[in-house]
Amino acid sequence: NDVTPHPTNHRRPAGLSLNTYTEREREREPLCEQIYFWRLTFTAWCNSHLRKAGTQIENIEEDFRDGLKLMLLLEVISGERLPKPERGKMRVHKINNVNKALDFIASKGVKLVSIGAEEIVDGNAKMTLGMIWTIILRFAIQDISVEETSAKEGLLLWCQRKTAPYKNVNVQNFHISWKDGLAFNALIHRHRPELIDYDKLRKDDPVTNLNNAFEVAERYLDIPKMLDAEGEFMTYVSCFYHAFSGAQKAETAANRICKVLAVNQENEHLMEDYEKLASDLLEWIRRTIPWLENRAPEKTMTEMQQKLEDFRDYRRVHKPPKVQEKCQLEINFNTLQTKLRLSNRPAFMPSEGRMVSDINGAWHKLEGAEKGYEEWLLNEIRRLERLDHLAEKFRQKAAIHESWTDGKEAMLTQKDYETATLSEIKALLKKHEAFESDLAAHQDRVEQIAAIAQELNELDYYDSPSVNARCQKICEQWDALGSLTQSRRESLERTEKQLESIDELYLEYAKRAAPFNNWMEGAMEDLQDMFIVHNIEEIQGLITAHDQFKSTLPEANKERESIQAIQAEVQKIAQYNGIKLAGNNPYTTITPQSIDKKWEKVRSQLVPQRDQALQEELARQQSNDHLRRQFANQANMIGPWIQNKMEEIGRISIEMNGTLEDQLTHLRQYEQSIIEYKPNIDQLEGDHQLIQEALIFDNKYTAYTMEHLRVGWEQLLTTIARTINEIENQILTRDAKGISQEQLHEYRTSFNHFDKDHSGVLHAEEFKACLISLGYDVENNKQGDAEFARIMGIVDPNNSGAVTFQAFIDFMSRETTDTDTADQVIASFKILAGDKNYITAEELRRELPPDQAEYCIARMAPYTGPDAVPGALDYMSFSTALYGESDL
Repeated sequence: NDVTPHPTNHRRPAGLSLNTYTEREREREPLCEQIYFWRLTFTAWCNSHLRKAGTQIENIEEDFRDGLKLMLLLEVISGERLPKPERGKMRVHKINNVNKALDFIASKGVKLVSIGAEEIVDGNAKMTLGMIWTIILRFAIQDISVEETSAKEGLLLWCQRKTAPYKNVNVQNFHISWKDGLAFNALIHRHRPELIDYDKLRKDDPVTNLNNAFEVAERYLDIPKMLDAEGEFMTYVSCFYHAFSGAQKAETAANRICKVLAVNQENEHLMEDYEKLASDLLEWIRRTIPWLENRAPEKTMTEMQQKLEDFRDYRRVHKPPKVQEKCQLEINFNTLQTKLRLSNRPAFMPSEGRMVSDINGAWHKLEGAEKGYEEWLLNEIRRLERLDHLAEKFRQKAAIHESWTDGKEAMLTQKDYETATLSEIKALLKKHEAFESDLAAHQDRVEQIAAIAQELNELDYYDSPSVNARCQKICEQWDALGSLTQSRRESLERTEKQLESIDELYLEYAKRAAPFNNWMEGAMEDLQDMFIVHNIEEIQGLITAHDQFKSTLPEANKERESIQAIQAEVQKIAQYNGIKLAGNNPYTTITPQSIDKKWEKVRSQLVPQRDQALQEELARQQSNDHLRRQFANQANMIGPWIQNKMEEIGRISIEMNGTLEDQLTHLRQYEQSIIEYKPNIDQLEGDHQLIQEALIFDNKYTAYTMEHLRVGWEQLLTTIARTINEIENQILTRDAKGISQEQLHEYRTSFNHFDKDHSGVLHAEEFKACLISLGYDVENNKQGDAEFARIMGIVDPNNSGAVTFQAFIDFMSRETTDTDTADQVIASFKILAGDKNYITAEELRRELPPDQAEYCIARMAPYTGPDAVPGALDYMSFSTALYGESDL
């Protein structure tokens, strides 16, 4: 316990004045040189503290003799007030003052050995230096504490930690470890790297190293140059500790601020990402809905089929990524809200019109617009197909009619009866009667043409003007033919009274040939008539009708042979009687050759063609039926599979088998199995496209439609993604809030117990029962109602009346764990600001990383307090805003 400094073998440095030290004294006192170094070191140490009080000492033995500066030194280094000193000049006053100082030292637990006030007052150098060494040990070194290790060991540990990263530095003691000067330079560089170029220092040049460290410490750190390159080190090192201990507090404060700012910056980045993704998705929906709501029909089948193909591309190519974006947007929103809750930040409120509910609303409108669009397209294609069929039928019948009427006006307006014989007149009259019969037979076709034109008008056929013009022309011509026919009949009948001869046989032929010819023409028209069917039953009905028609051909052939026999009889009579026939049958233009030609065309050409067309259509309908069965087989498997997977996901989220990580792994494996099922959906889409391309509009083999299965598939993908995100957020909450697996399991079990309908949410009364089961006092009384209202305000801020599991565990974690606060951040800034109520940009740039310093500078408001200086920034309002309303 000897309080005198430990002697060391120092040499006097060259070029220094030793004040009272002389060669004679050195010869007289072996310790005199050692006392010189103590005097030099201790004087510098005392002045480094006394300068704070505006004074210093010149001679350590003389200037402490009256006790005044000794008491002042103790007040500066302890931060405490000593008893008031006595100002008298007498010895007793000095002794009393020194005793007050020694009593104060003793009150700090220091045992003083062999040191009395008289020795100090008398200027005893050895006793005075011993007293100062005692003060240094107690106030400069003994207070040093690093991880509960105190005094000299603590100081050594601190030096080892700070110099550990530096090459050629290995601090093991306060002697040899510091001789080369690198340890001093390392300490300075560690805290103020701009003051030392450490890489340029050489281990083999200790004097340069030491002098560099001493000069930098004295100039920039206010640490006096207490010793030269061979001096005592521990006192000097303790000055470095005290110089940099404030920096350690600032470093801790800066780390806390950086952590808080990093959380805010990350959250702001997530908010900006959400806003952009939401805006892009809403813009896509805004552009897409008018396209889906546009029901303006095109004029042709080709144009409408292109619309259908565009819609298929939308369903297959354009919409699926947007479904994923919408799901990802909701997941990002939930994750962001969880992070905000975990960091004690307010919930994120997207800008107006970009809430998740807004996205869902817009998406609902999109699906509403989409819902009827495909059905409209198919109906329009069916309508256009019907229109094309009617238009072709109109053109065919119009062409037949126009062909028949060609030349009829010229025939009806000729004056052949003026020079005809009686028999010729009778023949002309009969011929005219036959024409009138023929005209009446063709009346039905004209009515059909008019009816088809009318139907095309009503169905808004795009080429209706040309159809109407052609129909008008046919009707006007028909009316003209009627008038001309009536006029010719009147002319012939006036002449008939004068002409009475008639060829009965020709008449017989004409009477039978005309209906038979009309029958053949009708048969030809029917055999060439176009047809449209939609299933096997309809085509089989046409085939049956055609077979029935073919069964009448033998009887018709007998009628043909009978008619031809009449003509043969005419020839036979004429030959027999030597009559020279003048041309063809005067009563009809239907010749035996034309009958045979038409009959041959019906029997050998039109009937086989009709057979082939019907069989081809039968094959097409059988192919369509195969497509229906093919689609139905797949759909009837996929539909129940999707439903089963939805139910299994619900069971997984309720049963809670294993840890959250086990559940997450199970769900991700489950998600992968669902993704691997996607080729089945794609194959079904291909089958569905084949059905649409074949214009198949019904399927009796399945109750599933492609639209229904698409929606189910998208819901399945969204449900598994949301369930995985819920587990991830639970893990995030558990880890951030320190919730144990057992606690989380208990919360889940309680939640599921009261979720009677397995809806995934608890209604108010269910949630109250759940809280009671966990020990919360929310019974139906005034105090319990108030507490329940407080809790509901936290878990259900939107007053929806329902509480999700995520909101439930967020509440439980808030009740049981601590979070960082605005007060903690304010306290950290106060350290960086040197205990001021404001901080400057220069201080922020010095203490924080560049990006976070600039982040603070850009957002801090100017400080306006009475102690403000130019450029002062308000860190208090900034810290409060970190936990207040979000800017986004």
